[in-house]
Amino acid sequence: MIEAELKARVYNPEYVMAQLDQKAEGRAEVYQDTYYDDPSGSLDAQDQELRVRTIHGPNSTRSVLTYKCARVDSESGSKPEHETRVDNPEAVHAMLRGLGYVPAIAFQKRCRNYEFSSRGRLFLATLVQVPEIEGTFLEVETMVPQEKELSLALDDVRSVMGELDIHEADFTTELYTDAVAAHRAPGAGARGPSLP
Repeated sequence: MIEAELKARVYNPEYVMAQLDQKAEGRAEVYQDTYYDDPSGSLDAQDQELRVRTIHGPNSTRSVLTYKCARVDSESGSKPEHETRVDNPEAVHAMLRGLGYVPAIAFQKRCRNYEFSSRGRLFLATLVQVPEIEGTFLEVETMVPQEKELSLALDDVRSVMGELDIHEADFTTELYTDAVAAHRAPGAGARGPSLP
């Protein structure tokens, strides 16, 4: 499956949240992400991602292992994605380390997720704050089985974002991993407000 996704900076998160609240019930979750690479950094060099994510919700905790191939669309950064739920994340961390992978970066994302249908597709819209990065972001994604369907899916994602008053000038392809790494370098950035 290919994740057709666009990400944007949000300058009026209260308005966007209010619009999303009309589409679906928001689900507040905290993601604890650990990205792995080999010691030479070859996954990052090849634009691939290997991640263990533990998701803490209000009533439950779950974990997933995700591998993302290199992006197939440079404008959006969309990537083929393979993901599976794991019952024992500590065992997966141990397996990855045992195979020679090392944690490249780990950080927390505070998310408010909305799932809804539109244009014959299932969408996931997520308002995101990363404590180490200033501001609020919106990710809107839908999954497609083949690359030839990606362009139309991204058009639908853009339309959904337009309904939320998010425009092309707000879009960004900067990775959270890169932004967090930059923040941890000398000259740290400021924290943004918290999502309710």
